[in-house]
Amino acid sequence: MVPKNTTPISIVVNGETRAVCSGASIADLVRALDLDPEHLAIEVDRHIVKRATWADTVLTDGAKLEIVRFVGGG
Repeated sequence: MVPKNTTPISIVVNGETRAVCSGASIADLVRALDLDPEHLAIEVDRHIVKRATWADTVLTDGAKLEIVRFVGGG
């Protein structure tokens, strides 16, 4: 997810270290991971981030994210 000519930063997603480009937002990460945003809850550094702010929430070097996918059933 790190394009050429950008500075990579390191984040941890669900315990797995990943490189992303500096300035990437949560929304950018969700798109890069090809996840359906309607079925997710995301926590960054132990704080739940509202979906409405994902595009404005820039990831920082060393950020720890937990992404939870909701699965229907019954």
